[in-house]
This record gives sequence, structure tokens and C-alpha cells, in this order.
Amino acid sequence: MPSSTLRRIAAGIGAVFLMLPLSSCTGTPSPVPGTATALAGSPDAAPSAVFTFGTSSQPLGLDPALVSDVESYRITRQVLEGLVGVDQTTGQPTPLLATAWNQSDDGRAYAFKLREKVTFQDGAPFDAAAVCSNFDRWFNFPEALRQQAPGTTFKGVFKAHADQAPLSIYKGCTALAPDNVRIQLTQPFTGFLQALTLPAFALSSPRAMAAHNADALNQDRNGQPLSAYALHPVGTGPYEFGSWDQGSVTLSSNKNYWGDRGQIETINFVTYDHPQTRMQALLDGKIDAYDTVTVGNFDQLVKRGKQIIQRDPFSVMYLGMNQQVPILQDLKVRQAIEMALDKDTLIRRFFIDNTAQASQFVPPKLSGFNNNAPSLGYNPAKAQDLLAEAGYQGEELKFYYPLNVSRPYLPTPEKIYAEISRELTAVGLNIKPVPVNWSDGYLQKVTSPGDHGLHLLGWNGSYADPDNFVGPLFGENTGEFGYQDPQVFSKIARARGLPDGSERTEQYQTINAQIAATVPAVPIAFPISALALSDRVLKYPASPVLNEVFTNVELKP
Repeated sequence: MPSSTLRRIAAGIGAVFLMLPLSSCTGTPSPVPGTATALAGSPDAAPSAVFTFGTSSQPLGLDPALVSDVESYRITRQVLEGLVGVDQTTGQPTPLLATAWNQSDDGRAYAFKLREKVTFQDGAPFDAAAVCSNFDRWFNFPEALRQQAPGTTFKGVFKAHADQAPLSIYKGCTALAPDNVRIQLTQPFTGFLQALTLPAFALSSPRAMAAHNADALNQDRNGQPLSAYALHPVGTGPYEFGSWDQGSVTLSSNKNYWGDRGQIETINFVTYDHPQTRMQALLDGKIDAYDTVTVGNFDQLVKRGKQIIQRDPFSVMYLGMNQQVPILQDLKVRQAIEMALDKDTLIRRFFIDNTAQASQFVPPKLSGFNNNAPSLGYNPAKAQDLLAEAGYQGEELKFYYPLNVSRPYLPTPEKIYAEISRELTAVGLNIKPVPVNWSDGYLQKVTSPGDHGLHLLGWNGSYADPDNFVGPLFGENTGEFGYQDPQVFSKIARARGLPDGSERTEQYQTINAQIAATVPAVPIAFPISALALSDRVLKYPASPVLNEVFTNVELKP
């Protein structure tokens, strides 16, 4: 039986994620999160199971406000919670630490009713003052800190920090009562509630942040500058941080958690930085689950009868181009690079079946996806002509790609790099490979100003709004692309404040088309990512936005 057929018939549960417009700005009280019973026939029993998850890399840090990588968030989602959660079926905001909310008539203020009798894991009270302490911290991140930690999310969502307050969408936070808080904006922001579901806006204990100097990045872990707090996070979540050793992170059940504690007492996140070693660890019974199943692993796992869960696509993998490199300022050169890429071959060889080809950065299920976004297609002969018209004389292009990592959007980066490099070289481009270990700061190197001409990366969506894709990537000039298009910047700023409806959809369609026409980067695929599970796992809460909290894991008794 062909391997592609095996991939199609593999037993698995596709994560359901309906991209629906925000229909209401008022939350209602919800039951505690989690659907797993603690033990068969004994829903009130204390958690006792040990669950071991295989990761593809070490986290970059455990302060979610200062990182943006998948493996960091996978851990912090267990330890910290935000005001607003994500509905596993619709992807819409749902009550979490806030039980209800309402929006002002002008769309510039939101009042949140907070869940009562909740404490942080260090015993500090969760209340309105704690909420404002977190928001004020994010808003006031100094420039020096932001330079050290380019993974901060606040600016991508709210556009500016306190040192440029007139440009910021965020205005302030007011504790109206211990259980009531108001957040004010400078302008309407349609995706505000959905943005609050981001792991970056999970709430930390102010006491713990003060005790561990959260804003002083004077620690080091695998070459990453961290604070002492980022080595020991404290939230309100169902699991408490235990230890972070070389190659593993351990969490334990929070005995004072306000919600359902599930079955699992201890979580071990163990790093296997090669796809084959992750698969073998599962087959050998060393781990219970792992993420980023690759095409090569997929067929072997199916043949061994292992469970595979596929997530609906909600990420985009792309080839980035940096217009700070002079030759890449020429549109014809960027167009030639796009036309040199055989996306069909890349998807067929390196991505799981049913991965879709991308011609824009917004996935098809989101409003604002443009069916008519321009795509130059695969045309190596025309690519050579464009390079000649641009006067390309063999200038060297440094091509950065990561080693020893797998991402949901980039399962085998070394192999993908090799094929793309071959295709680019075939049309006459002079490619210089620059391999960088993921743990040696790859993400920071390719998203900061520098000499990276080309680079491999992707974007995993975190909430169901087109702004989550085009805003952080193309809403302003960044060190990643050196992209300057004031018209696009202005359109994105306007679109994010429009109410849901046809005008907003059309605006994002226009934005997508304009980005595609100017080729600041080449979107290649909307990948389907997959997890592999041991026979011990009855249920795993797969989520396209990776909102996978392990109280929802069900294990055999």
C-alpha cells in the first residue's frame, strides 16, 4: 500500500476548529475547565498519573510575556492562565479567570468580572490589582528589555509600549473592585478579546515577579537571556512548576487549583531534538505522546498501529526575505525567488497529506482570505529572465535555516532547506547556507536586523482573526523582513478596528492581495501538524491554536 494512502487512512481525530466571527462581547459564567474525569468511576479522586510528553526542543523561557516559541508556550499554558480562554470547538473566547465581561458602546473599554476565591500558586491573591499589575508591566517594558527579548507579543497586538503611548491601542487598567477590572483602549480593536487568549497574556503572580526580578534578564539558559522568574513561573493554572533540568521540565498538579485537576499528577516534558529519536522513544514506551510527526515517521507509526491525531491547519510556513539586504530591495529579484520555488514538490515531500499550498499568509478558514490573491506560480525559466532584467550578478545571499528542531509549521527544516536551496541555485542564485541551532538563538537572529537574506520560518496562529497573521508579520517595519509599505501598515491599523462584517473582510482581502503583490516573503504551505500517542492515551485535546491543557488528557486506568 502506498505511503500516501497510509497517511490518509491513519486512525486519528482531526481537531475541530470552526472560524466563526465574534458574535458577542459578553461572557457568561462557565463550569470549571476540563472534561476529563480524575479516575474511572471516581471523578473526585486526586490526580495520580504520570504523563511524559516528547518535545522537539527546549523552551526558550517560561515567562510567556517575553517568549513566543511553541515549546515555551506548551509548558506555560499548564502553569499560567489568562482572563479569557479558547473554546475547543469554535475557537471563540470563553470565560477563564474572567467569568463575564461587557464592552462599552464606543468599543474602547472592557469590564471583566473576575473569578473569585482563586489564588496564585505562591498563595498570593488573584484579584483586579494583580490583573492591572500584569498589564502595566507589559505596557511599560523598557526598550532595553525588548531588545533582549524580541519574542514579546504586546507590541504586535497593541502596537506600542508606554514610551510611545500615543501610538498604543492600550490605554490603561483600573481595579474597580477586587473582583472587577476595566481595561481601556485608545481605539476600538475588534480582535481584543481573542487576543487576550494568547499565552503571552497569561497572568503571573506579582509577588513572584517581584521576588524573582522578572524584568532583569540576568540569567542564561542555552544561550538565552532570561530572568530568574522565567526559570520559575507562578500562575493560577492546574500545574505548578517543579524543575527545569538539561533536557526536561517537570510540573506537578496544583493542589489548590480552582478547577478540574484531571488525572495527571506529574507532567514530564522531555526533549528529543530529532524526529527519529522522538518516534523511537514512543515505540519504546519512554513517552506517552509527542508533537510534530513528520512524513517519514507517519508511515512507520501507522504500520505499528500507533494513534495519530491531526490538527486542522492554522499555521503558515514561509521563506522570509530581508529587504535590508540591497539585492532583495528589487521586486524582480523577490518575484524570481517566488517563481523558483516548486511548492507542490515541497509539500508532497515534506508535509503530511492534505497540507494546502499557500499564496497568502491568512489561512482559508479565516475571514479575509482572498481567493484571488496574486500568485506567480512555479516558473524557473521566467525566474531566470527576471534575475537578468534586475541585473543580478551573482551576489551572495545568506540563507539561514534552523538545526535540531521541529515546528508544527516546519517539521524537517534541514531537508526543506536543502530542496529550496537546490531550486534557488537552479535559477542562478548564489546561496550561502547559514545553519543555526534553534537553541543558539535562531529565532532572534532571523527576526532581528542583520545579514540574513533568506530564512525559513513560519507563523502558528493563536486566535481566529486575520489580524493575528498579517498584523505581527506585516503591520510595521521589522528586523525580519525590512519591509516598508506605509499603505499596508495603515490598512492593517484601520482593519483591526473595524467591526466584523463585509467591510472588514474586504479590507483584509485587499491587504492580502497587496502583500502578495509586493512579495516581502513567500508563503509556501498551510501545514497540517500531527501528534503521536501511546496506547495509554484515550483522549488528547488537540487544538489548531495549540491550546492543549493536560487536565483534558484522558488515560487508561
